[in-house]
Amino acid sequence: MDNSPRAWAPKPGLVGVGWVLTAVSAIALGWNITSGDRPGTLLLAVVSAAFLAASLHGTVVRPRLLADSEGVRVRTLGGTHFHPWSRLGLRLTTTRRYGRDVEALELDPTDGRLTVFGWVELGTDPHDVHEELLRLRQNPHNTG
Repeated sequence: MDNSPRAWAPKPGLVGVGWVLTAVSAIALGWNITSGDRPGTLLLAVVSAAFLAASLHGTVVRPRLLADSEGVRVRTLGGTHFHPWSRLGLRLTTTRRYGRDVEALELDPTDGRLTVFGWVELGTDPHDVHEELLRLRQNPHNTG
C-alpha cells in the first residue's frame, strides 16, 4: 500500500482568478477615487483588500495540508505546524448552509489548535481527504 506523502492546497486556477479579481477591483478603485463617490470608494477598497488577502493566502500557504506516515503538517501564515497521528483528532462534519449540505474536515490536535478545512482550502472534496488521512493513519509504518 502506497503511503507516500500527500498534499492539498487551493486549486491554482482558483487562486489565479483571485489575483485577476484583485487587479480588476484595484483598477476600479483607482477609477472610482477620481469620481468623488466616497461610499463607493470605501466599498471598492474593502473588496480589493479582501481579494488581495484571499489571493495572497492561497499563494503563500501552499501546500495547506501535508500528510505522511508520521502525521500532518498544517501550513499557515504563521508557519508550519506538525501534529503526529497519536495526538490528532480527525473528523468529517456536515453542516447545512444556504440550503445545501457542506462537508468540512476538522483536525483537532491535543494542543488545542482546531483547524477546519473546506473544499476551497483543500482543492478537493473534504470527504476524499478524510478517507486518505484515515488510510495514512492506520498504516503509519508501511512506507510503501
